[in-house]
Amino acid sequence: MSAADLTARLVRHIRAHGPLTVAAFMAMALHDPKGGYYARRQPLGAAGDFVTAPEISQIFGELIGLWCADLWQRMGSPDPVIVAELGPGRGLLMADFLRAASGVAGFRDAMRLCLVEASPVLRAEQQRRLADADAVWLDDIGGLPDGPLLLVANEFLDALPIRQLVRGSEHWAERLVALDGDSQLCFAEGPESPALTLLIPPAQRDAAPGTIVELCLAATALSAGLAERFRGQPGAALFVDYGYAAPTGRSTLAAIDTHRAAAILDAPGTADLSAHVDFAAIAAAARASGALVCGPAPQGAFLKALGAELRLEMLSRRAAPDQRAALETGLKRLIDPSEMGTLFQALAIVSPGLAAPAGFADGV
Repeated sequence: MSAADLTARLVRHIRAHGPLTVAAFMAMALHDPKGGYYARRQPLGAAGDFVTAPEISQIFGELIGLWCADLWQRMGSPDPVIVAELGPGRGLLMADFLRAASGVAGFRDAMRLCLVEASPVLRAEQQRRLADADAVWLDDIGGLPDGPLLLVANEFLDALPIRQLVRGSEHWAERLVALDGDSQLCFAEGPESPALTLLIPPAQRDAAPGTIVELCLAATALSAGLAERFRGQPGAALFVDYGYAAPTGRSTLAAIDTHRAAAILDAPGTADLSAHVDFAAIAAAARASGALVCGPAPQGAFLKALGAELRLEMLSRRAAPDQRAALETGLKRLIDPSEMGTLFQALAIVSPGLAAPAGFADGV
């Protein structure tokens, strides 16, 4: 299905049923089984639309593998232990993870690897890269078996659909995807509603007219669900993503096509859509469900605390000059505050009773 076909379907749907919420538009543009972005595109790498940390440096996945191995030991080295990744991309993070984790006695043998991936294109590449990993692929997190769990998710939350609510003169309104006079997709605002106002955190309800609040109900539900699981079964989840600790009052929804910004409503299904993660909301949902929350901590500080610079030094000793330069450039991109080091944040959700995991200063 072409982009024009998906656009035509969206137009017909809006004519028949009325405007779509931003969340509904994102879900269709990204995950429609025929025309959705993840159903037919290979988004990652230089030939795709964007790159993620595992594409930039092997050190990222290696450190996360050792982070999980350390937690496994702190949990009493349970066998089996479920190791899960949400949205594994091209499988690079997990390949690096497994290489590092295999150096920790017993961890690899105890591991039951589960990869949660909705994209058939990405799943096929993961299966090729991780053919010897003895992994199980799942469509959603609901398929994870019971038992001790170590879960990682890098740039997963930002792709979950968001609702956008706009402050009106008295109450809040839903930001919608509608049709303009030429039957082109456009943003519009629905009617102001006291019910929508109740969805806004109390501290933000009296914001200035035009303020936008983004709600990612899927992210907070995931956070709360993991926290509830960790109350009864030992485990931890690590989320690394770009986002904010305090809302900005503006839309963070963006489209990326071949590494460049694109118009959000032009050619749905051809560009990646994502929004910055509200880490405060995710942390609050997990704490309310009884889990220990550590972070968010800046990605750069988190990786340095895990020994990123020492790992770079070790790799550089046996690397050719061009390889050494690439390793140095890659790690700098991940930890430098002017690049990914501050925009990207790490947050851990941990079973109550477990000590705070490595990489989080003073456990927060």
